[in-house]
Amino acid sequence: MPHLLFCLFIVSACFLFSACQGYDVKVNDKVVYAPKPLFRDFTVPDPGLNGCLEQAINDGVITGAQQLTTLDCSFAGIENLEGLSTFTGLTVLRLSANQVRNLVELATLSRLEALYLDDNKVVDPVPLGQLPSLRHLDLSGNPKLQCPRPGSLAQVTTVILPKHCQ
Repeated sequence: MPHLLFCLFIVSACFLFSACQGYDVKVNDKVVYAPKPLFRDFTVPDPGLNGCLEQAINDGVITGAQQLTTLDCSFAGIENLEGLSTFTGLTVLRLSANQVRNLVELATLSRLEALYLDDNKVVDPVPLGQLPSLRHLDLSGNPKLQCPRPGSLAQVTTVILPKHCQ
């Protein structure tokens, strides 16, 4: 019987800890479980991007920059991507319908596989040629885009360009 009670205690404790991810758990005034704090060690000057990142970190309970793998910041009024390079674990990035022009900050996101930059103000796509994992790229709706040179995005299997580049 004591063995059964011990097993029930362990199972109950597991449920308790999983249900209390955001709380310290104490037994006899001693902390027996304390969750890792959410990741906040980044600086992003653009308020739209900062708000989107904060929300994604809260929703995903992200405790480290590498844990954030998918980010959807569409329709967020973003102009500046400065600081986004902190999140090197990103594999999917949606920035549709913003005011993004400069893509230099994205050049270090080597794990990025899918990038949606449709309906922005992108002019120069050259930094995207440095992304070895990029397979899907949407640049449609960027009327001032300098059309990429043939072969400059050779690693990308699906490229959607504005009409003036087709």
